[in-house]
Amino acid sequence: MRKKMKKLTITVTPEVYRGLRKKIGPGKISSFIDRLARPHVLPPLSPAALEAAYREMAADELAEAEANEWADGTAGSALDQSD
Repeated sequence: MRKKMKKLTITVTPEVYRGLRKKIGPGKISSFIDRLARPHVLPPLSPAALEAAYREMAADELAEAEANEWADGTAGSALDQSD
Protein backbone atom coordinates (compact mmCIF):
# COMPACT_ATOMS: atom_id res chain seq x y z
CA MET A 1 0.00 0.00 0.00
CA ARG A 2 1.46 3.34 -1.05
CA LYS A 3 1.05 6.28 1.28
CA LYS A 4 -0.13 9.59 -0.07
CA MET A 5 2.85 11.89 -0.39
CA LYS A 6 2.99 15.63 0.33
CA LYS A 7 4.83 17.91 -2.05
CA LEU A 8 7.70 19.92 -0.55
CA THR A 9 9.88 22.46 -2.29
CA ILE A 10 13.48 22.63 -1.10
CA THR A 11 16.43 24.65 -2.31
CA VAL A 12 19.89 23.14 -2.75
CA THR A 13 23.05 24.25 -4.48
CA PRO A 14 23.53 23.17 -8.08
CA GLU A 15 26.37 20.86 -6.99
CA VAL A 16 24.14 19.04 -4.50
CA TYR A 17 21.36 18.73 -7.08
CA ARG A 18 23.74 17.29 -9.68
CA GLY A 19 25.14 14.89 -7.07
CA LEU A 20 21.67 13.72 -6.08
CA ARG A 21 20.66 13.13 -9.69
CA LYS A 22 23.92 11.28 -10.39
CA LYS A 23 24.04 9.11 -7.25
CA ILE A 24 20.35 8.66 -6.42
CA GLY A 25 18.84 9.03 -9.87
CA PRO A 26 16.09 11.23 -11.25
CA GLY A 27 12.71 10.29 -9.87
CA LYS A 28 14.20 8.76 -6.70
CA ILE A 29 15.37 11.87 -4.84
CA SER A 30 12.13 12.39 -2.90
CA SER A 31 12.12 8.88 -1.43
CA PHE A 32 15.84 9.20 -0.62
CA ILE A 33 15.25 12.43 1.32
CA ASP A 34 12.20 10.90 3.04
CA ARG A 35 14.25 7.90 4.23
CA LEU A 36 17.11 10.17 5.27
CA ALA A 37 14.90 12.53 7.32
CA ARG A 38 12.55 9.92 8.83
CA PRO A 39 14.68 8.80 11.81
CA HIS A 40 15.32 12.44 12.74
CA VAL A 41 11.70 13.55 12.85
CA LEU A 42 9.60 10.49 13.75
CA PRO A 43 9.63 8.16 16.75
CA PRO A 44 11.11 4.70 16.16
CA LEU A 45 8.78 1.97 14.91
CA SER A 46 7.29 -0.46 17.41
CA PRO A 47 8.67 -4.01 17.20
CA ALA A 48 5.47 -5.18 15.47
CA ALA A 49 5.57 -2.32 12.95
CA LEU A 50 9.27 -2.95 12.32
CA GLU A 51 8.60 -6.63 11.67
CA ALA A 52 5.79 -5.72 9.25
CA ALA A 53 8.07 -3.30 7.43
CA TYR A 54 10.78 -5.98 7.08
CA ARG A 55 8.19 -8.45 5.76
CA GLU A 56 7.03 -5.86 3.20
CA MET A 57 10.60 -5.21 2.09
CA ALA A 58 11.32 -8.94 1.81
CA ALA A 59 8.24 -9.35 -0.41
CA ASP A 60 9.72 -6.87 -2.92
CA GLU A 61 11.57 -9.39 -5.07
CA LEU A 62 13.31 -6.80 -7.27
CA ALA A 63 14.64 -4.86 -4.27
CA GLU A 64 15.74 -8.10 -2.60
CA ALA A 65 17.59 -9.19 -5.75
CA GLU A 66 19.31 -5.79 -5.99
CA ALA A 67 20.25 -5.91 -2.28
CA ASN A 68 21.67 -9.43 -2.66
CA GLU A 69 23.64 -8.39 -5.73
CA TRP A 70 25.03 -5.38 -3.86
CA ALA A 71 25.92 -7.51 -0.81
CA ASP A 72 27.65 -10.11 -2.97
CA GLY A 73 29.64 -7.39 -4.74
CA THR A 74 30.61 -5.74 -1.47
CA ALA A 75 31.72 -9.01 0.10
CA GLY A 76 33.78 -9.84 -2.98
CA SER A 77 35.41 -6.40 -2.94
CA ALA A 78 36.31 -6.76 0.72
CA LEU A 79 37.89 -10.15 0.11
CA ASP A 80 39.90 -8.80 -2.83
CA GLN A 81 41.54 -6.09 -0.74
CA SER A 82 44.91 -6.88 0.78
CA ASP A 83 46.64 -5.02 3.60
